[in-house]
Amino acid sequence: MGNPLFHWELMVNDVDKTIDFYSRVFDWEIDREHFPGYPLIKTGDNPGGGILKKPDSVPDCALNVYFHVEDIEADVSRAMVSGARMISPKTVIPGIGFFAVFADPDGIPIGIMQME
Repeated sequence: MGNPLFHWELMVNDVDKTIDFYSRVFDWEIDREHFPGYPLIKTGDNPGGGILKKPDSVPDCALNVYFHVEDIEADVSRAMVSGARMISPKTVIPGIGFFAVFADPDGIPIGIMQME
């Protein structure tokens, strides 16, 4: 079987404004306690999401997706050989696992996550 959608995030200019908007529109529950600075979105079903303050170096706000992988280094390597461009190399998420983000040949950002 392929790699399922595992997590998604809204990368935004104003986290509080985003929380207010989506809480009103979709009645999402927001968890600000587990990861300070990265509120988790509970939609009532999996996969859940998160809200990330857009870094100044990133030109636009975005909806990012992350797919589950078993071997992040192998998947990053296959992506690079297949024409991807690295956006964020393998990064540790303490107590969780690892993530990486690359752009596909059309420039679409794709995230992958490997659990510990």
